Amino acid sequence: MEVLDYPGVKEKLYHEKLPNGLEVYILPKEGFQKTYATFSTRFGSVDNCFAVGDRSYVRVPDGIAHFLEHKMFEEPTGDIFATFASQGASANAFTSFDRTVYLFSATEQIQANLETLLNFVQHPYFTDENVEKEKGIIEQEINMYKDNPDWRVYTGLIDALYHKHPVHIDIAGSVESIRSIDKESLYTCYETFYHPSNMMLFVVGGVRAEEIMELVRANQSGKSFEQLDSIKRQFEDEPVNVKIPKKTAVLPVSLPKCLFGFKEKQLVHESAELQRRDITTKLMLDVLLGQSSQLYQSLYDDNLISDSFGYEYNSSYDYAFSIIGGETRDPDEFLRRIRSSIEEALKAGLQEEAFERTRRKRIGGYLRMLNSPEAIANEFTRHKFRGGDLFQLLPLFEQITLEEINERMREHFDFDQMAVSIVSKENV
Repeated sequence: MEVLDYPGVKEKLYHEKLPNGLEVYILPKEGFQKTYATFSTRFGSVDNCFAVGDRSYVRVPDGIAHFLEHKMFEEPTGDIFATFASQGASANAFTSFDRTVYLFSATEQIQANLETLLNFVQHPYFTDENVEKEKGIIEQEINMYKDNPDWRVYTGLIDALYHKHPVHIDIAGSVESIRSIDKESLYTCYETFYHPSNMMLFVVGGVRAEEIMELVRANQSGKSFEQLDSIKRQFEDEPVNVKIPKKTAVLPVSLPKCLFGFKEKQLVHESAELQRRDITTKLMLDVLLGQSSQLYQSLYDDNLISDSFGYEYNSSYDYAFSIIGGETRDPDEFLRRIRSSIEEALKAGLQEEAFERTRRKRIGGYLRMLNSPEAIANEFTRHKFRGGDLFQLLPLFEQITLEEINERMREHFDFDQMAVSIVSKENV
């Protein structure tokens, strides 16, 4: 078992790659009562065309990663949630663009819950009958989200930014796409992406590393997996420009919802560069748009934004974009004011004082996050699947300069690469 020491953040991480390829990470937190575990696979909504080794590429229905996540909780003996509850644990799962994560949190019976997590994720149970039943459930979920203005404005923006990359497709797919999912296509995806060599187990909390590792070794040694060749993903060539500059939808909302974002023209293909650009961009957005910024305060004082205002940056080797906005009484004035402020910042650059203050705030937030088992587990997996390391962020924050932030701002804010999504009571 390898020990990874991070003296800068006073953390010690234990790691082992098992013979079947499963990566196991354990982070003991002395004095913590809660333990949080995630069992994750590099399989998300964008992985709809893939091949294994020298085999032909397979195109599967949109939404199948999310559908598969739902089906994994069904066992011949019943719903696995009941098993976790009987062992004092709270369980859940989620599917994102590039991963599916199964998780539990508990303060007792940790080993029993960990066995349950490993066993149910590694024991698929798909039948023609239960697959057909699930279609109705997910159809209801899809239709429910169609009436959710926050979801519509968010997915509308990504759809406006991207022409062909599957990141613009709803994670749940469409009613039409999930109707074509069958038992065989689920098993094809499961056997490809749920192989241990494509997965990661992360356990954090009041645990002893050797005890947990012994349990995982024993659990995995009792199961057999055929060797898996490398997984290749295939995406259509994505045009550089945005698909639609403006997309609107009409729903009964009290205030219009307006999001805008910028699609990166240049993607990065090296993990260290990807991680650095990720945190540099987020720091830049904080300086420009955070609650302590002049822009935020002026928009708030003029009643153009509310507490719903926010921003995020999503990046991977295959796509990267920002999302900014929230509720506003006047989308046109909101967009005009923000564009004007961004253009001024592009000319003058961001201020040193604001940069240093925001950087200190970001470092403080990062260190506080390391006291949250849930946040650690989810963020560690996200960074690791992209080749990064959550526990190496502190020196990165300390290395970033104002010049780098200003350069990133000039690179990212290209108004020819901007799209807008608006949901309101009437077309605007």
